[in-house]
Amino acid sequence: MLTTDPRQVEDWRELRLRLTASAPAERSLLLADTARRTRRSIVEMISTAGQGHIGGDLSVTDILTTLFAYTLRIDPARPDLAGRDRFILSKGHCAAALYSTLAFTGYFSPASLDTFMAPLSELNGHPNRNKIPGVETNTGPLGHGLPVAVGQAVAAKLSGSGARVFVVMGDGEMQEGSNWEALMAASHFGLDNLVAIVDRNRLQQGARTEDTNALDPLDDRLAAFGCEVREIDGHDYDALIDAFRPSTTGRPVAVVANTTKGKGVSFIEDRVEWHHKVPSPDQVELALEELA
Repeated sequence: MLTTDPRQVEDWRELRLRLTASAPAERSLLLADTARRTRRSIVEMISTAGQGHIGGDLSVTDILTTLFAYTLRIDPARPDLAGRDRFILSKGHCAAALYSTLAFTGYFSPASLDTFMAPLSELNGHPNRNKIPGVETNTGPLGHGLPVAVGQAVAAKLSGSGARVFVVMGDGEMQEGSNWEALMAASHFGLDNLVAIVDRNRLQQGARTEDTNALDPLDDRLAAFGCEVREIDGHDYDALIDAFRPSTTGRPVAVVANTTKGKGVSFIEDRVEWHHKVPSPDQVELALEELA
């Protein structure tokens, strides 16, 4: 199993202090710089591995950056700390974004990212909680992360830990019926410690979500299942921070984060073929220039 990187943990703690003390404009610049480094890492990881899901990785990066750098009540030096907030990446095929975020947070060394999807590497194509600190549950099959998050939110209520549970789903993943069953239960149990985030990039493998199995009006549907809905620009750090605030209504929070698949790289943005296409060496060079 990978182990904590003390130097990275100290860097993360310093960043967190700066973010907490900064005015919103400076805070956004700091988060943007962190996300830029993560996106560069994603491009390099997928290029080296020759496989991955680059479009969804780049769309979810700002959400993960805001959660791990600013919002979550965690301590990367003690990944199993009792009472910590929990995070689940239900769209587990976007593991490269999660691995980069965890490495820069200090859960393990960024040098390990070079092994992404290599034989015998801990960094598989889908996150594995038995191999990677900071991963709360294995994910990959779509529609499983939110039901697990509901269970963790119930456990946090029963234990009185005060922990909040955050889960990110892909919008195509919201076509899975298990998610709606989970939301129905979350509302029934009054899980105001649950934050369900939909990475709404409007593309899924092979087509647009609205051409495959339409989700709109997604906000109304989530509200009908008892959620407190917050719809935002998923690349706006101030909006993300505000959307992740605790519920005051006694209901689970559903955040519809409107994003761009492939965000940050011009020739990948909003292009369906980049669901899991791998950039050529020339394309990698151009992507890194745009993310410089």
